[in-house]
Amino acid sequence: RDMALLSPLALTQTLPFLPLAQGDIDYQTERRDEPGLIPGLLNDPSTTVILVRDGLVAVPRGQGVLAARESVSMRLASLPGSYAAEALAGALEAVAMFLGGYPGRRNAHVVAIDLTRVPMGAPSVVPDAHGIGADDAFGNAAQPNSANGRVPLFARTAERFDWVDLRGFVPHASAREAGQATTAVALSLWHATQRHCPTCGAPVQTAMAGWAQRCTNPQDGHRLLFPRVEPAVIVAVVDSQDRLLLQHNRAWNDPTLYSVSAGFVEAGENLEHACRRETKEEVGIDLGEVRYLGSQPWPFPASLMVAFKAYALNTDIRTDGQETVDARWVSRDEYTAELVRGTMSAPNRTAIARYMIEEWYGRAL
Repeated sequence: RDMALLSPLALTQTLPFLPLAQGDIDYQTERRDEPGLIPGLLNDPSTTVILVRDGLVAVPRGQGVLAARESVSMRLASLPGSYAAEALAGALEAVAMFLGGYPGRRNAHVVAIDLTRVPMGAPSVVPDAHGIGADDAFGNAAQPNSANGRVPLFARTAERFDWVDLRGFVPHASAREAGQATTAVALSLWHATQRHCPTCGAPVQTAMAGWAQRCTNPQDGHRLLFPRVEPAVIVAVVDSQDRLLLQHNRAWNDPTLYSVSAGFVEAGENLEHACRRETKEEVGIDLGEVRYLGSQPWPFPASLMVAFKAYALNTDIRTDGQETVDARWVSRDEYTAELVRGTMSAPNRTAIARYMIEEWYGRAL
């Protein structure tokens, strides 16, 4: 009887695991403006050098096919620091980024090199953020062909390694490498999409070991620019019967994919208000209590997903018909039946939405 009086949010706890929030590296921010930092690290044999391009990370040749499989292991490909240093000298388009080091492991540092602008025999594809929703997918970039003749080291990586996106890599990676890949991709996409000062339009130069850009315009004071982060909320809504609200977005290619509500935070808006506004706009539901569940970066291209669980004050669904085309309340038994029949499928294993659904469901999907 007492349990029947409890709010469906009463036992809610923060999410214990999120795949893109596993990084344990020490950023060592105090070193970012250290003169000669990158060359010095590349000449240290204990430094790990990883590669990123067009939002993809390099893995050893042959591992790319593993991304779609279950219960397999993947690892990041790496280059010897001395080779990378030599290649950087002849590739002004490459961007070296100091990711940090590990406490207790002497001189164990990681440098990521972004090859997005390095010619690979075909034009690089810079992602366009127009129309990208907070929970939209990010497509794989086209694989360029190698140039003929003697090809510089970085250009050869197009064929030497396989390239996979975070959603294919992270579920199969160690926590440490998942964190490295997430940070490298986030920085890479920022450098790829911001090539001029947003204030005066002058070209920018990489600064602070890849963590900033400096405007080249002296009249603009050579201002320092930092990566932007776009906050988005994602909400698991439950009703008085502890049913979960699941919805299908028009932009999703898979007609069976049902997930929870998500959207970007508006200028001047707090997170809780964004939860209430997005849910009302998409499915016509008013929210009462809202509780924080957790957060993880979602660099597709620059989001930070902040997760909440909320209590619905009404259950009459009215989809907006524009973004959300279908929404349903489901009990745990009903959701199980939908999954078994294949009429519903869960978000992939890198999405925070999957772990929010599992928190309500009570077990792994």
